[in-house]
Amino acid sequence: MLNQTVIVGRIVRDLELHETENGNKVAQLTLAVPRSFKNMEGEYETDYIPCVLWRGVAENTAEYCKKGDLVGIKGRIQTSHYEQDDEVKYVTEVIAEKVTFLSSRRHEETDK
Repeated sequence: MLNQTVIVGRIVRDLELHETENGNKVAQLTLAVPRSFKNMEGEYETDYIPCVLWRGVAENTAEYCKKGDLVGIKGRIQTSHYEQDDEVKYVTEVIAEKVTFLSSRRHEETDK
């Protein structure tokens, strides 16, 4: 069995690096990934995919990437659930194993 995914998109908001009780670094980000086909109204829709980054991957990405940067993420899909107001909520997210920095709007702006 195989659980592996590769996605490329733009970071929706700046990352915030946190530390767990165990001392592990963690960051969450959301990638905006445009679909490659048009909807019934003739428009391209965008998927917003939540990703979780751990340890060194989280530290490097939080240091070098900001909102609007284009990144590629290789990782695995993970599901979990929790109960809220007597209702079970399900969460699906990508656990990043590798992040590739593809472009930076910050660098493009300073080059002009």
